[in-house]
Amino acid sequence: MSEETIFSKIIRQEIPTPLLYQDDLVTAFRDISPRVDSHILIIPNKLIPTVNDVEEEDELALGRMITVAKKLAKEEGIDENGYRLIMNCNQHGGQEVYHIHMHLLGGQPLGPLLSV
Repeated sequence: MSEETIFSKIIRQEIPTPLLYQDDLVTAFRDISPRVDSHILIIPNKLIPTVNDVEEEDELALGRMITVAKKLAKEEGIDENGYRLIMNCNQHGGQEVYHIHMHLLGGQPLGPLLSV
């Protein structure tokens, strides 16, 4: 088992963080250092360090991350104008926390590429 991350503590609310969504598979909350107007992190409750560590049994949680992104985009009012979903993998991919997570970004024009 991989070491716990700050995200593990947020999931269990050991680090009090306002949650935008939580169920048995995923948790969502605002990024502490937002890069755009609306910057939300969606994470599986199971600690999966990188996309390279995803197993077939994780497909339900990964699918839930997408449906939660859709729900939150609508709640944020960014669904009509558009938004971006980003997952980084390992150092060269820009991953900083080794607990996979999806960035939901929107609320302004994002241009052709955004580094998060």
